Amino acid sequence: MKILTVNSSPRTGVGSSTELLVNHLVQGMREADAEVRIVNLWEKNMKPCLGCFSCWIKTPGCCIQKDDITNELLPKLLASDLVVYATPLYFRTMSAVMSIFRERMLPIFLPFIEKRDGKRVFLPRHKLPPAVWLSVCALPDKSEFDALSSFLDSTRHPDVRMVAEIYRTSSEAMRHPVFKKTLSEILDATIQAGGELVRSMKISPGTIERITQPLMDPESLAIIGNLTCKTCLAENVTLKEFFEKGMTPRPDSLEAFMTYSILGLNAEAAGGKKVTLQFRFSGAEEASCYFTFEKGSIQAATGDSNTYDIAIETPFELWMDIMTGKAEGREMFMQGKYRVEGDLSLMLELFQRKGE
Repeated sequence: MKILTVNSSPRTGVGSSTELLVNHLVQGMREADAEVRIVNLWEKNMKPCLGCFSCWIKTPGCCIQKDDITNELLPKLLASDLVVYATPLYFRTMSAVMSIFRERMLPIFLPFIEKRDGKRVFLPRHKLPPAVWLSVCALPDKSEFDALSSFLDSTRHPDVRMVAEIYRTSSEAMRHPVFKKTLSEILDATIQAGGELVRSMKISPGTIERITQPLMDPESLAIIGNLTCKTCLAENVTLKEFFEKGMTPRPDSLEAFMTYSILGLNAEAAGGKKVTLQFRFSGAEEASCYFTFEKGSIQAATGDSNTYDIAIETPFELWMDIMTGKAEGREMFMQGKYRVEGDLSLMLELFQRKGE
């Protein structure tokens, strides 16, 4: 099977969630013995459609603009058994360069109209390959893709079969170290989807569900997203640089601290016991909260617990410095900058992420 993958993301490497999913989808396809060619549209010489209709009348089947779309991309598309269109979600639809590529497909149609499935369409000059659409967006709500999906459905030619739509929300957040395990599951499922497409020309509902699984509740994701952007602004780094450097978002409130800590703490360190970790903050955020570890899960609550196994008394800003690597926790403890009551070795295990 020959597959063409068209990626319209302007970002590459660590900064591109679109490329991340595309690469794993392609991996699955190649492992299933498909011949896959990847085209990054931003690397190509592409001009917008002139609307001159020369490709219908003066040079039938061929655009008068001799760029990479005419010379390379359309011939590759027509020679493929399947085309994967990958785009980041911009204003709830495809990127501009992907739109240009689609608009320049006019030469592969004839200037003759026929009614198909209740709507009038132009007849294709060639047999058209089935399509897969893949898109990502930073927001956590699946409804963000409704406009794109509806547009693709309304503009799809009856002769072009829509094989699958892969829509991944929370695309920026999923690359946070705290979601390492979930990201691994998402990428494994994406590899599986590539193999399924080659073997059966479809993706099973279970595989789609694994790819699109939520990271956590949308409200908590919004808090973490806002923290990340605030940290980027404060440190003058881009999101790409943030992830490349392995940075941690800096909580700026008790609520934000509790939300992020639920993800960052090691729930399994407590073993089979119920463990309570108490925090008492002073300074910029004079408040208390505690975390309860039980059966591999963590619950957070404000205030003071009636009983606890470990209590940490610390200035809020100091602990945020420790969380984000601006201060070394052991050194600050030895200098008496914060106090710990209870099992120190257990405390260290609770703050050690699983797998590190």
